[in-house]
Amino acid sequence: MSQFLDARTSQNASLANSIAIPILVIDTPQLFGQIGLQTAGAGANPRVQFSGTVSLQLPLALVSVTITIVRGTLSTDPVIYSASSTFSLSVLAPQVITFSASDFNPPITPQLTYTAFISSNLLGTIRVGPESFDGALYSD
Repeated sequence: MSQFLDARTSQNASLANSIAIPILVIDTPQLFGQIGLQTAGAGANPRVQFSGTVSLQLPLALVSVTITIVRGTLSTDPVIYSASSTFSLSVLAPQVITFSASDFNPPITPQLTYTAFISSNLLGTIRVGPESFDGALYSD
């Protein structure tokens, strides 16, 4: 039977159009969420489930956006999830990207830290909110 151990939320922006953070370097990860999960009491088969959302205003060009989650704090740490979306030239309104991911059997340390990054292949991409990154840790 599964046992709930911990859950955390990183809420950078709660409302639509509440921020205006440009992505200034092409194809370079920009942090938008980070959580630390306490592992006390973890048994066999630990697993972490994630969900998140990011909203972007895109330039009027073909643009690709990538969401990456790492186990750690740096974009060079082990990647546990990555997804890319390409948006067409006709997209005018802010775009909401949602995702869910999991990390099965992570190494148990006193705290597991996960960081969510976003990158774009084109300048003019602006993070406008909302932005949220959530995670929950379970074990058997």
